[in-house]
Amino acid sequence: MIERLAIPICAALLLSACDDVSMTQQNRYRTFTRAALFDNGTEAQLLPDGVVAQGDLMRQSRSVQRPQVNAELLKRGRERYDIYCSPCHGLSGSGDGVVVQRGFPAPPSYHGSRLRAASAQHFFDVITNGHGVMFSYAARVDPSDRWGIVAYIRALQESQRANVADTPELRTRLP
Repeated sequence: MIERLAIPICAALLLSACDDVSMTQQNRYRTFTRAALFDNGTEAQLLPDGVVAQGDLMRQSRSVQRPQVNAELLKRGRERYDIYCSPCHGLSGSGDGVVVQRGFPAPPSYHGSRLRAASAQHFFDVITNGHGVMFSYAARVDPSDRWGIVAYIRALQESQRANVADTPELRTRLP
């Protein structure tokens, strides 16, 4: 007898909790009204540090302006590459990263003729917008760091063509 009454009682309790008015007419602040909730007494709050507004002009301008390639940019680019790119592209840029070794589709090697001939802007755009199964890193990697990654990719490409005979000072450092 109690089991038969349990379902209707539970349903009645659940349905009595629904109130269309409280769902559609909630308390809220109107623009520029006083708000005791915040320390400054107003509902209009400044954005927290580090927030990037959609269409941020300064961030957009850093995407267009290529920085000067120097040792600091290459160091930062290598650091960011190792974090964001090497899991798929591998430390050498050959497309043999740890993710690929576990069955993910291999990205193309940076050392192929097509990507050697690609512009720096191409790499920047792929990092920004993604390509194929690679998703966009626009929200994860700052534009200046994207340029650093591009510079490091170019350094990786050049390192594969390096010849010890062309650089005599390397012979003294290599056994």
